[in-house]
Order: sequence, then structure tokens, then C-alpha cells
Amino acid sequence: MDLRIDTTDGVPIYLQIVEQIKRNVALGRLKPEDPLPSVRQLALDLTINPNTVARAYLELEHEGVIYKRQGQGTYVSEQAAEASRRERNRIVAGLFEKAIVEAARFGMSDSEIAEIFRQSVQRWKLEKP
Repeated sequence: MDLRIDTTDGVPIYLQIVEQIKRNVALGRLKPEDPLPSVRQLALDLTINPNTVARAYLELEHEGVIYKRQGQGTYVSEQAAEASRRERNRIVAGLFEKAIVEAARFGMSDSEIAEIFRQSVQRWKLEKP
């Protein structure tokens, strides 16, 4: 699992960990029952305070993305698949929203935006392997 922390972007580090783990689940890089690094190990890997990792793991546990096995470690939960679908949908919706905002800035109408979307989907269907 490859996590990168950006101390300059203003997002709390624990939230960066939460979002990146959820993204890895959404992309299928982390699957149900995959083990996660221990709090101590991830803190060492990222050179951050273990309490920060513990806070991120607690948040992910509350969201049902991960769970702990007493004495065995932390794992991606079976519920993570549903959480990953929600996360994937949230990410894609955000991308669509950015495109819609840009199209509106160009003065395009709703019907023009919808038509371009339909055309883009058709082009994609023809080009995909």
C-alpha cells in the first residue's frame, strides 16, 4: 500500500490517510481481508505520530472500512466493497461536477452539456478494448 502525506495542502494528516485507504479500496488495490500495516509500522513508514495513524484507523473502523482482530492486526472489512462503491461514486460525481461547472462557465446550456456527455460516452464505448 502506497500512501503519501502532503503537509502543505491543509488537509489533516489523519484525513489524508483515511481518504487514501478508501481510494485504494475503491480502486481494488485493497480487497476484503487484506491486512493493513500496524499503527506503529505505518507511522514509521510515513514518519508521523502513531496517534495520527490510530485516529485514521479509528475513523475507518467507524465507517466500516476496516476491522481489528484482537492480537492479529487490522484488516479490510467485507463491508469495504460497498463503502468502496460509495467512494468511487463520490469521486466520479466530483469529477463530473467540475466538468459541469467548467461547461457552465463557457455559457453552455444543460442540454448542450448533456449532449456532449452522451457523445463522450458513445466515443468511449467505441474506443475501449
